[in-house]
Amino acid sequence: MPEPAAARALPSDASAAGLTEAEAARRLADTGPNEVAAGKPVRLHSRVLAQLRDPLVMVLIGAVVLTLAIGDHPDAIVIALVVVVNTTVGVAQEIRADNAVAALSALSAPHARVRRGGAVRDLPASGIVPGDVLVLGEGDIVAADAELAEASALLLDESMLTGESAPVDKAAGAALGAGTVVVRGRGVATVTATGAAGALGRIAALLDDRHEPTPLQRRLASLGRVLAAVTLALCVLVLALGLVRGLPPGTMAVTAISLAVAAVPESLPAVVTLALALGARRMAARHALVRRLPAVETLGSVSVLATDKTGTLTEGRMAVEYVWTPRASAGFTGVGHEPTGEVLVAGRPAGEEELVPVRKLLTAAALCNDATLRPPDTTTPGGRWTALGDPMEAALLTAAARAGCPRPEELAATFPRTGEAPFDSLRKRMSTLHTTERGRVLVCLKGAPEAVLVPGVLDEPPDTVARARSRAASLAARGHRVLAVASGVRDDLPKPCTAAESGLELLGLVALSDPPKPHAARTLASCRAAGITPVLITGDHPATARAVADRVALLGEADEADGRVVTGADVAAGRVADLTTVRVFARTDPRQKLDIVEAWRARGAVTAMTGDGVNDGPALHRADIGVAMGARGTEVARQAADLVLTDDELSTVVTAVEEGRRVYDNIRRFLVYGAAGGAAEILVMLIGPLLGLPLPLRAGQILWINLLTHGLTGVAMGAEPASPGTMRRPPRPPDQHILGGGAWQRLLLLAAVVTTATLGAALAARTLGLPWQSVLFLALLAAQLGVVLGLRARPLTGKNPFLLLAVLASALLAVAALYVPFLSAVLETEPLGRAAIGIAAACAPVGFLAARLVRTAFRRTAPGGTAGASGLP
Repeated sequence: MPEPAAARALPSDASAAGLTEAEAARRLADTGPNEVAAGKPVRLHSRVLAQLRDPLVMVLIGAVVLTLAIGDHPDAIVIALVVVVNTTVGVAQEIRADNAVAALSALSAPHARVRRGGAVRDLPASGIVPGDVLVLGEGDIVAADAELAEASALLLDESMLTGESAPVDKAAGAALGAGTVVVRGRGVATVTATGAAGALGRIAALLDDRHEPTPLQRRLASLGRVLAAVTLALCVLVLALGLVRGLPPGTMAVTAISLAVAAVPESLPAVVTLALALGARRMAARHALVRRLPAVETLGSVSVLATDKTGTLTEGRMAVEYVWTPRASAGFTGVGHEPTGEVLVAGRPAGEEELVPVRKLLTAAALCNDATLRPPDTTTPGGRWTALGDPMEAALLTAAARAGCPRPEELAATFPRTGEAPFDSLRKRMSTLHTTERGRVLVCLKGAPEAVLVPGVLDEPPDTVARARSRAASLAARGHRVLAVASGVRDDLPKPCTAAESGLELLGLVALSDPPKPHAARTLASCRAAGITPVLITGDHPATARAVADRVALLGEADEADGRVVTGADVAAGRVADLTTVRVFARTDPRQKLDIVEAWRARGAVTAMTGDGVNDGPALHRADIGVAMGARGTEVARQAADLVLTDDELSTVVTAVEEGRRVYDNIRRFLVYGAAGGAAEILVMLIGPLLGLPLPLRAGQILWINLLTHGLTGVAMGAEPASPGTMRRPPRPPDQHILGGGAWQRLLLLAAVVTTATLGAALAARTLGLPWQSVLFLALLAAQLGVVLGLRARPLTGKNPFLLLAVLASALLAVAALYVPFLSAVLETEPLGRAAIGIAAACAPVGFLAARLVRTAFRRTAPGGTAGASGLP
């Protein structure tokens, strides 16, 4: 027998007394706090400047300068107000999200038990220094990298560092990583590295503080540059034409600048920010916390979803899924550690006779067990059963409860434990001895199949043992953790306890795994229907990764990708020519996760990466959208992410993608509407003089129309609900222009219709001797309001009442411009009679019908005949 771990000598720093307080203080001054270097807090002025550097906002600032230059102070104030509101909302959302993440972090701030000066103290993990002696017990988080000096049945959950779902046994001399969790046993360890020098610090060093622009930001920046060029060209063109016609230079300068301002949809930043803010609010109500406002829209462009396994696709716990006995086999259903669930035989509820061998096996497994199940707290609504101890042992207790076995406390009273041989990594089995009511000794044993299905332990016919080995191998190949359970009765208490581990009856096999979440398969199917490619990246065993991928149908029927499982070693060695052809990766480390994400991005994909562990942090940061689990996620993961899921459900990502697509559709819809209106105004000013209308619109009239159409109604468009079929179309190509996919054509057609209707109304009014300029003013505004209603995905519904109210308010303000003396004088309009108002109002249904016809035409030409299939909202 090897020397017991507890007998090994401690390293020099790990003396019985531990460090003195003075020595600990000196080392803390030398090495700094035991914290991963946090990013520098973003100052308020930096946040504001980041908002103002947006190209469209810079165009608006230029528009403010131009309007001030022509003395149009009211319009300058309106445009400046748009800039202020846009900046305020964007900055407020960032601060709100950062505060929420900080609150989550405070809840998870770790402490550690440390031996100092001969006494055990509970200290914040940030105060741990190299050489400190950590005292570890069940439920403790290892506060820093350490070397294990003493261990007693120590089992660690290392999933946060490695992605491995199954806990790992640790013996004296083993290295412990910061952030791992003790699930069973106890130990004493000496700290070897803290802060940036530890495993967490090395992973955090892979993070990059820079944020690349999102697809929407890139598209809007491109649009901003185009608008700036168009604005300058219009100023020059209109001014030149006016001067050629002999109009006063001062008047034409004012008109040219006013028209240029009208060509810029100044409410676009407000529409974008409001749409993103409303989207972020809706996401928060549905358990998705947005940390950066532009990330809302980026979700709608996601084409690849790289997901981890443990806690995302799976429940993040061990569960008994199958039991095999020489007489019968059964499957188990249920969620969590709740005692409710079914035992199924051949797909139907098991009968009492069929349950007898299953209960016998699980009763022995419950006796040979050190875990504890805790019922929900009755004072907390919606509480769940929880477990303490080895996750596999807790799963055995849960299965025993579902099979109708006596409760653990009843078993302990009926069969009190009198001895045990604990599990260790050498024996790979555990046995317990119990006194029966007749005074005999009941032996219960469980362990790895290779340590139990051997002649020295079992007294069974060879064919029975061979059948058990074959079934164990089959279950292991399907990604299950397999335990063999045996029992026997002795007349006397054997000494030592291990002497009882022979001549036992094989009760059967238990297959455990981390079960997929109930909605995981449906969530991945929704992703594929939306044109999003799911990819599994885990640190777990390849067989386990493959089994989970098969159970959640990660590879769709039409998926032609490579179906093999590629390991991190394959990626590191360059044995995979194209990483984007693989859908399942196993045994990956943080660097290889980065390589996979980068490969997809190099291919032009917009990537979303989910994760909860420290090892996921760099990839979360590098992906276009990093999605962290809020409840069980680590601080590194939350800080690296753009989106934090407070419910840890992958289905919430699909909800967020739908919200992102809705936001992007509304932005495009506004751009089509606003740019069509602006183009119509330009065409009216250019074509009108050729038809005998010398100065179709005055500067004030242009700006008033712009304020009502782009302002009230434009901003209200940001609250439009999602279009039908939003999640049944592919994501937009990342390089597609924001007005691509047919939006330019629709914009020009609408501009042509509005221009024609407006000029037609003005010419008709002139023929009848009516005030044609005021008719043209009202007709242009009415036509644009008709367009905004016609562009809605659901035009005849009461959804988004804000838009209906905005249209009504804009119409009333348009009429007020004709009849309120002050406005009439400023805008140089005239009151109109019924005939003139009828001519102008007739342009509204023309604009509405044009918008509906354009939508229908593009829908018919789109692939599959579905709205939006061509990339249109």
